[in-house]
Amino acid sequence: MPSVSVLHVCLNVADAAESIAFYEQFGFTESWQFTTPDGETTNYYVSDDDGVELQLSETDGETEFEMGTGWDHLALGVEDVDETVERIDHYGVEKEPGPQPEAGAYTAFVADPDGHSVELIEPLEE
Repeated sequence: MPSVSVLHVCLNVADAAESIAFYEQFGFTESWQFTTPDGETTNYYVSDDDGVELQLSETDGETEFEMGTGWDHLALGVEDVDETVERIDHYGVEKEPGPQPEAGAYTAFVADPDGHSVELIEPLEE
C-alpha cells in the first residue's frame, strides 16, 4: 500500500488575523499565504514545529459558517489541558476539562474565533 501523509486541514475563517493569533497560542506560526486569482479568497497557512499545517481560508464577505454534520473537531495535543484552557484566549468552553478513560486521555473542547471545535488532549497518567 502506498504511503500517505496528511498535508493540512482547511478551516474557513471570517478574520484571518484573529484566527492566526488564536492558533499561535498553541505554537503554530504563520508560514505562507496565497490569494486566489479572483482576489476574493486569501489562504493563510500556520504550521507547528513538526510541520503540521492549518490552512485558514478568508473569503471577502463571508463571516458566518455552518459547521454541518461532516465536520466535528480539530484535535491538538497539549502538555496540560487545564493550564491551556486557562491560558489561551478561547471563544467558549464546549466541554469542561476532564478524564476520558476510554480514550486514555484527559480532554477539553474549546471554540476558536469562528466556532470550530478544538479538542485539547493530554495523555492520562498511568
